Amino acid sequence: MSKRRPLLAELKHQLRWALPLRAVQLATSWFPDNSVALRVRGALARPFIANCGRGFQLGRDVTLLNTYALGIGDDVYIAKGAWLNAMGGLQLDDQVVVAPYVVISTLQHVFKDGSVRFGGSIARSVKIGKGTWLAAHSSVKCGVSVGDGVLVAANSCVVNDVEPRMVVGGVPARAIGPNVDGEAELLSRFVPAVHTREGRGG
Repeated sequence: MSKRRPLLAELKHQLRWALPLRAVQLATSWFPDNSVALRVRGALARPFIANCGRGFQLGRDVTLLNTYALGIGDDVYIAKGAWLNAMGGLQLDDQVVVAPYVVISTLQHVFKDGSVRFGGSIARSVKIGKGTWLAAHSSVKCGVSVGDGVLVAANSCVVNDVEPRMVVGGVPARAIGPNVDGEAELLSRFVPAVHTREGRGG
């Protein structure tokens, strides 16, 4: 009986969360990663994420594990190849941007008898604050809280909490300086920003 319970629980989990989400991703894998396709894929994925806000955009080849413990705010974008394991609880607040091949894990392996293979894991929640940008190939360790408006530089590994409005980078990631607002030159591929530089704009 004790062996059947985990098997039934796993089957129920797969049927409610994992398999339908995987079906959505497979069915839309041929879509190009343009603004329309990103929104369609995100909208189709929403029912299989515990809490998912409006305007969710989801790229191709993204791995979302244990979405029953995943919370996503409004206007969140997760780019191609990202890998997120939410088992310990993962919250992406409004307007978070997860760039290509970012890794966020709420789990950490434990060594036992000098081996990691069968040592099990510990689980700690992760929170990514509003408007934060996790640049390409960065990673966030379990138990970390990243504040609002943070830029995590590409290829960085965040192992400690990050204060709001900071730029951090490196392995392990350390504070580089404050994250300040800038002036855009493009708002989309079709809409240039106006008056961004002297001598430009209309």
